[in-house]
Amino acid sequence: MDTSDAFWRPTAARIEESALREFLDWLERREHRAFPDHDALWTWSVEDVNRFWSSIVEYYEVDFSTPWTQVRTPEPMPHTRWFPGARLNWAQHVLRSGAGDSTALVCVREGDLLARETTWADLRRSVAAAAGWLRRVGVRPGDRVCAYLPNTEHAVIGLLAAATVGAVWSCCSPDFGAEGAVARLAQLEPTVLIAADGYRWGGREIDRSDVVGRLLESLPTLRRCVHVPLLSDHPGPTGSTPWDEVVAHDAPQVFEQVEFSHPLWVLFTSGTTGTPKGLVHGHGGITVEGLKWSGLYCGLRAGERMFAATSTGWALWNMQLAALLQGSSIVLYEGGPHHPPGAAWAVASRTAAHVVLLGAAVVEATAVTGVSPRREHDLGRLRHLLVSGSALPASGYHWIAEHIGPDVRIDSTSGGTDVAGSFVGGNEYATVQVGRVGGRLAGVDCAAWRTDGTRVVDAVGELVVSQPMPSMPVRLWNDPDGTRYLESYFDTWPRVWRHGDWVTVHSDGSITVHGRSDSTLNRNGVRLGSGDFYDALDALPGISETLVVGVDEPGGGYWLGLFVVPAPGHVVDDALRRRIRSVLRTRLTPHHVPDDIVAAPAVPHTLSGKRLEVPIKKLLGGMPLEESVDLAAVDDPDAMLWFQRFASDRSIRSH
Repeated sequence: MDTSDAFWRPTAARIEESALREFLDWLERREHRAFPDHDALWTWSVEDVNRFWSSIVEYYEVDFSTPWTQVRTPEPMPHTRWFPGARLNWAQHVLRSGAGDSTALVCVREGDLLARETTWADLRRSVAAAAGWLRRVGVRPGDRVCAYLPNTEHAVIGLLAAATVGAVWSCCSPDFGAEGAVARLAQLEPTVLIAADGYRWGGREIDRSDVVGRLLESLPTLRRCVHVPLLSDHPGPTGSTPWDEVVAHDAPQVFEQVEFSHPLWVLFTSGTTGTPKGLVHGHGGITVEGLKWSGLYCGLRAGERMFAATSTGWALWNMQLAALLQGSSIVLYEGGPHHPPGAAWAVASRTAAHVVLLGAAVVEATAVTGVSPRREHDLGRLRHLLVSGSALPASGYHWIAEHIGPDVRIDSTSGGTDVAGSFVGGNEYATVQVGRVGGRLAGVDCAAWRTDGTRVVDAVGELVVSQPMPSMPVRLWNDPDGTRYLESYFDTWPRVWRHGDWVTVHSDGSITVHGRSDSTLNRNGVRLGSGDFYDALDALPGISETLVVGVDEPGGGYWLGLFVVPAPGHVVDDALRRRIRSVLRTRLTPHHVPDDIVAAPAVPHTLSGKRLEVPIKKLLGGMPLEESVDLAAVDDPDAMLWFQRFASDRSIRSH
C-alpha cells in the first residue's frame, strides 16, 4: 500500500505484537504458505472463501455439538447456507472464555460517579437463572423474546438468556416512541416482553411507562411482561414480573443446541416504503463473524475492555457483544455521550477502555465544545478508536491526534445492520489516511461497480459484495418466499449483494465511502426509514403529504430535510413546524427531527404512486435533472421542476 499520504503508521513492534499477526503466524503453519501482511490475507480469503472461514472456525475453536458436512452449500446468495449439519449455541460461546472472578460487564449511568461491575461468574449465574425462568413460563426454541431497554446489563442478560433457550431476541431502544416500537415488535408476535420504565439521557430521567402500556395493549401474543425499574421502585404494569425475580433462582446452565442458521435475533432497518424490515441473523453466522471482527480487527484479548458509545437501537450494540467471545469485558453506558460535554471520553477513561467504538458525530460534537479529553482524563490504555456511522471529516482526524493521543489508531469502518458487522475498515498493517477507510475486511469480497456491472477502481461506484458472508441475514421476517429479501439487496444484479453505498476503491486498497446511493436515511450512523416519517405525519391535520430526504454534504455533514405539502386552507407556518417536530420527537425519536421543514407545492411520484425520494436526493446532491429522473415517468413533472429549482437555490446559498 502506498503510504505517501499516511496520517499515521503502525510501528513494527505494534504489528508484531498484534492479535492479527498471531493469527497470520498460525495460518502460515496451517496453509504452508506466507502471509506477510493483511493484503495477503484478504486476497487469499476471497480466492478461497471456504478455507478462510474454516480457518476462523478452527483457530477460535468453535464448539459444534454436531459436526458440519461442508463449509457452505453451492446455492448463490441469498440461498447459501453455511456449515450445514452443524449445531451450536451463540450464548455458549459468549460465556465460555472469561475467568470467573474477572469483570465481564462494566455498567455506567449518566450522572453516577461509580461504575457497577459484573463478574463472569455472576453473568453466567444470572443468564442461567433468566433462562430457567424463560423455560418455566413456557418459552421454547423459536419463540420471540422482545425488549424495550436502554444500554444496561438487563439487555445483555436478557439476550443471552433468550439465546440460551433458542428463542429469538429483538430489542427497541426506549428513545423509540410507541408507534416506532409497535411497528417493529408487533411483527414478531412475542411471547415475553422485558421493559424498563424509562432511561437517562442528556441530564434528564425520561419516563417511558406510557409507552410500555401501549406495547402491552398492542402485543396480544404476550404471555409475560418483565418489569425493569430503572427510574423508581414502582411495581410496574399489573401482572408483570419484577426483574429481580427473573434472576433470583439459580438454574443449571443448559444451552439449547440449534442449527447454524437458527434465528438468534431480529434487527430492524427501515427501507423507503412499507413496514420496518426485520433482518434475521443466525447463531452460527454471528458467532464466526463476531470472532473474526473482535479478534482480528479489534485485536481484543482476555481481560481487555471495549466501550461502544451506542444505544440498543443501533447495530453497534449487538456488534460490541463480540468482545465477550474473546473473554474481554464490555462497557455499557446508559446516557448521552455529550452530557456533560465530553462525557463519552470520561466514560472511556473511568473504565480504562482499550478499544472504543463510537459514531463520527461524537468526535465532531466534542470538538466544538472546546473540551480536550486528553488534558482532562487518563486515556493511557486506549490504543484503538473505531469510528462508524458516517464519514469522519478531516478535522476529526487532527482533533483526535491532538486531544485523544497521537498513538491511537483511528479506524474508520463501515458496514451495516444488514450483516451485523463491517465490510471495510482498518487493520494493524494499514496506514491511516485522512478521509479514507483502511481497506476490505478478510472474507468480504466487495468492490465498486458501475451501473453496467463492471468493476471500477479510483472512481465512484456502487458497493457490492459478490460472494456470500456467514453473517448475511438468514432471511427477512415475514418474507416467506424471499421476495422482499431479493428486492432489498439483489434487484440490481442477481446473485450480487448491492448494499446501497457510493464508494471508491482506490488502487492502494483504501476505501472512500461517499454516502447512501438509495433513499435510506443515515443520520449520524442511525438509519431512519422514510416510511416511519410518513406514518407519523401524513395523517396530521394541516398536512396533505410529506417527503423526507437526507443528503451527505461536503466535510462530513448531513442534511435531513422534510418537505411538507399543506392541506387546502393551511400553511406551513411556525406553529405547524413546532407540531411536526414534537410529533417526530415523541412518536419516533429525536433523531427523526429534521434540520429544515420546507413548504412544497406538491410531491412528485412515479406513475405507480411511489414518492420520488431517490431522484430528489440526486438533485439535492448536485446531479442534473436529466440524469436524476425520466420526467415522462413522473406523475407531476411541474413538481419535479420545483425541486430542481429548490436544489439549485440551496446550492447557491450553501456556497
